[in-house]
Amino acid sequence: MLHPSTHTSVATNNGAPTNSPIPSYLQADNLGPWGNYLQQVDRVVPYLGHLGRWADTLKRPKRILVVDVPIHLDNGTIAHFEGYRVQHNTSRGPGKGGVRFHQDVTLSEVMALSAWMSIKNAAVNVPYGGAKGGIRVDPKSLSMGELERMTRRYTSEIGIIIGPTKDIPAPDVNTNEQIMAWMMDTYSMNEGATATGVVTGKPIHLGGSLGRKDATGRGVFTVGVEAAKHIGLDIKGARIAVQGFGNVGGVAGRLFTEAGAKVVAVQDHGGTIYKAGGLNVPALLKHVAETGSAANFAGAEVLKNELFWEVDCDILIPAALESQITATNAGKIKAKMVIEGANGPTTPAADDILQERGVLVLPDVIANAGGVTVSYFEWVQDFSSFFWDEDEINARLVKIMKDAFAGVWAVAEEHKVSLRTATFIVACKRILHARELRGLYP
Repeated sequence: MLHPSTHTSVATNNGAPTNSPIPSYLQADNLGPWGNYLQQVDRVVPYLGHLGRWADTLKRPKRILVVDVPIHLDNGTIAHFEGYRVQHNTSRGPGKGGVRFHQDVTLSEVMALSAWMSIKNAAVNVPYGGAKGGIRVDPKSLSMGELERMTRRYTSEIGIIIGPTKDIPAPDVNTNEQIMAWMMDTYSMNEGATATGVVTGKPIHLGGSLGRKDATGRGVFTVGVEAAKHIGLDIKGARIAVQGFGNVGGVAGRLFTEAGAKVVAVQDHGGTIYKAGGLNVPALLKHVAETGSAANFAGAEVLKNELFWEVDCDILIPAALESQITATNAGKIKAKMVIEGANGPTTPAADDILQERGVLVLPDVIANAGGVTVSYFEWVQDFSSFFWDEDEINARLVKIMKDAFAGVWAVAEEHKVSLRTATFIVACKRILHARELRGLYP
């Protein structure tokens, strides 16, 4: 099912055309991540000036592709999975965004994630639009062969809209460099030529970039340090709670620890652990790699999951899934600063509560943009077939993140708004200015 971005005009009683009604799955009262995103856009429209006439562009994805993904299971039966690829906006460049494999993936979620990618890419000023993909599946229920067949079939189905200059997927929840290798190979076989630039987050031997695996966590750490300077928070000795301890939360936790902070609480799908004096992060990372979760980590106290949000800490890093901080738990958070490592972890209602309580929220659309920034570096390196060393990549990443954060902070100060609204102001103006300059064709 392919939904184009064009919308038919209809005549009013006086003969003047008007926009066609917004489909139900695009409306704000259709609760879910997409509804959260639309509320965020509505908050920024008053700051767009003359570009506000283009604001509906941000509320309608350019293209939505829903595909059936049938595969042969190992037991000889055939299973069908539902897959998505959404291109939210491509005014500034090709679509860019990850692919997630998760049993709870929905169209609303993928649409919102693609839109947040548009904002994120514009906020750090890389020449991409926003896109996202996913398959509704529990990948842990599949064998390696089944996972490969599903990945390849999905890639073939969405192959009509992806490509190195059209839309470039990347890893996300439950996908990794092996998944990207299968996607690259499948696309290349269908094209009849090796196309390394069709995905990012690939293995190094297939055109992947050094520094990519740690990039999102490094970006979270970088903007966290910059923000701490503005609010007078000393990172050395700061207490940190992290939800999700994988490539984002785990890396951020390690970097903060190396800077002198203490990770006092960690929550993941296995439960919540706590240690007032600080967890041994290197040992915990090894434990998570070996067992799959933070559960049963030696020397840590086990907490009920709901108590994670009440932990006495200076910095809270939600780095798992969206809609984790809600109106229910936002009032219990003791942190001075929340750094969103995950996409959309804070609902608009929770955002308001945190702001009223003086908690500084570093929004996902700037805080976790390190991953897509280094994905951009990977894409550039693939086109030139010239690769940089890791020190150069990290230095370029840190500079881009610092510059982007400084720009967002200045806008927040100018308009007396939250960092999220400020990031949306910066990004939406860039997107809509590009849309205005390009005009409408035909």
